[in-house]
Amino acid sequence: MKRTHVAAALTLAAVFSTAAVPTFAAAGTAPSAVARVEVPPINEAALERSIAGLPASDATAAEVRVGGAKGSWQGVTGVTDLRTDRPAKLGARFRVGSVTKIFTVAVVLQLVAEGEISLDDTVQQHLPGLLPGSYPAVKVGQLLNHTSGLPSPKVGDSFAWVYATRFKKWTPREYVGEAVKNPMEFTPGTQQHYVNMNTFVAGLLIEKVTGRSYEHEVTTRILKPLGMRNSYLPGESTRIRGRHNHGYQVVPAGFQNAIEYGSDHVVDMTVTSTTSTWASGDLISTTADLETFVKALFGGEVVPAAELEHMFTVPRVPTYGTGDPATYTSGLSRLELPGGIVAYGKTGSRYGSAAGIGATRDLSRTVVYAVNSTDAKAAGRNQRGMGIALAAFAR
Repeated sequence: MKRTHVAAALTLAAVFSTAAVPTFAAAGTAPSAVARVEVPPINEAALERSIAGLPASDATAAEVRVGGAKGSWQGVTGVTDLRTDRPAKLGARFRVGSVTKIFTVAVVLQLVAEGEISLDDTVQQHLPGLLPGSYPAVKVGQLLNHTSGLPSPKVGDSFAWVYATRFKKWTPREYVGEAVKNPMEFTPGTQQHYVNMNTFVAGLLIEKVTGRSYEHEVTTRILKPLGMRNSYLPGESTRIRGRHNHGYQVVPAGFQNAIEYGSDHVVDMTVTSTTSTWASGDLISTTADLETFVKALFGGEVVPAAELEHMFTVPRVPTYGTGDPATYTSGLSRLELPGGIVAYGKTGSRYGSAAGIGATRDLSRTVVYAVNSTDAKAAGRNQRGMGIALAAFAR
């Protein structure tokens, strides 16, 4: 196992120059129908390049863990705090963003396996009155694979609004209540649209079926049994407990509380409420804990085999708004990498933090990363995560 602290100012160009951009396979492709491609040995040089040169304009710190049948690798680079320039170290906690959705889906699938609920049950059966009477029946399974058609709330979408309301405490029902003021986006089961609303409702469903809080169920069913001692759900707390790297968001000059960062300006987004994402994105974890989780999940230790298949199956529907084939499973997404390697995983982002988790289904290669991105919500500025993913499978 190797640890590296990279200082050279390199770019991702070397990673992308030897590999095409990954593509998503056609919806509904059965995992067994795809020929298995052997993963290459770990390419340490490519991984080092993928997190080199931090702090940089796109990120202030990064940590990566790669594992599997052909060895393991760990890397960390950057600084933990722009004001002190203290170097980042392995094992820092971070906000995982939408990687949280995997945990939410896993708990629902556990309840399915226990006979407490069925994927064909409807939201209206278990949570009467939550959705307007004008809405059609929405199945539990449609929540999990984002084919429900449920809308999102119309709230401020500028970063200025986000920053001004960063300490606001949302309740799950308040969030859903704002969303259902809007009409359904499409008939349930006919298209796929990845929205937080689905896992918000799934979180409420967990609470209704079990009679206990969402946080209790994720903690007692997954975090504690797997020994994920550095992972927790923060609830209304705005802080990250223990050692962590600060997260920043790039802003215009003159923005409230902004500090200079090279030719840019940033604000510190480390302390913030995550109630606006709740069961869709509020988990705090470490790369080591998430590596433990992905191994246990893919290895059948978290969700029983029959229910686990849903996490590797993409529905045969088009993507809402584009018509392209769907790409999300229940909790994950399916990614076909250069060379024909198929991986499943999930990315997530909060302002100041971008994360990713993934593996081949046979666990011959696993990858977990945390990047303190300066513009985590903007795809154009967040190519470092894709570069890490490519480097994890590079030849």
